[in-house]
Amino acid sequence: MLPPYTAASSHRPAAIPDRAALDSLLEDEDAPVEWSEEDIVFLHWRLLQEVSQLADPATPLEEKFDTLRWVFSEREKDGLPFSFVSCLRVVGCSPLSPIAYCGRVDAEEVRDRIRHGLKAWLEATLARYPAWVRDAVVRNPEWVEARLARNPQWINEQVKRMSVQGDLFA
Repeated sequence: MLPPYTAASSHRPAAIPDRAALDSLLEDEDAPVEWSEEDIVFLHWRLLQEVSQLADPATPLEEKFDTLRWVFSEREKDGLPFSFVSCLRVVGCSPLSPIAYCGRVDAEEVRDRIRHGLKAWLEATLARYPAWVRDAVVRNPEWVEARLARNPQWINEQVKRMSVQGDLFA
């Protein structure tokens, strides 16, 4: 896993504006955004920080599924900009990286570490949900993932609905 980011300086890449500046940029969709090389490296690092959220039981399942899809995407996508492998390379090798230089990182080794922790991380997250949710994820994760992809609040809505009307099959 990647070490957590601790701000050793007041580093704020130029392309990451404060909230007011960001709001005004978003209002003007045609305004070009200037990205420095440092900003792009920082964005690669920020994407990698999503991996650390896999271990947090409070991270929603839909976010975990998104991160896992990105980490374990098809190998032919590894060379694409902002792929998991590309982010590891950029952050590990760039002198502009917010972490200390570590050189090339073996993506498969990192993926293996993620695989190793995944069962415990998912169990901790699923323990926060009713039994029917845990059962659905274990028995048919693709079905649950498809529902969450269409509506990230699907589980919350179902839990609320069942608490109001009760489980008809209990």
